[in-house]
Amino acid sequence: QVQLVESGGGLVQAGGSLRLSCTASGRIFSGSYMGWFRQAPGKEREFVAAISWNGGRTYYAESVKGRFTISRDNAKNTVYLQMNSLKPEDTAGYYCAADPPNDRWYLSFNEYNYRGQGTQVTVSS
Repeated sequence: QVQLVESGGGLVQAGGSLRLSCTASGRIFSGSYMGWFRQAPGKEREFVAAISWNGGRTYYAESVKGRFTISRDNAKNTVYLQMNSLKPEDTAGYYCAADPPNDRWYLSFNEYNYRGQGTQVTVSS
């Protein structure tokens, strides 16, 4: 059974930074594309960023490009989301996901076979 556990969320002022972590159990991690998603109150869950199995390729939503960086450490079964220059509109629950149907960019949270429970990020103005 694969489990994904996010951590690192919290309250930060606009312009600040946070680093989220998602640690996976199970052997699926090192061979799996991973993604980060977020959902703000009253809004649909949206794609944030994704990374290939070896970290060689990344893909970002336009809204976070240049501010967020996704990375991974397969030895630690962990994927990270470094978030800089945070804005109040970045406030949301952040979720990680693993193991999409194949090695492509999948932008829907429900297309991943494994999904975490989320960590809350709140950015104050």
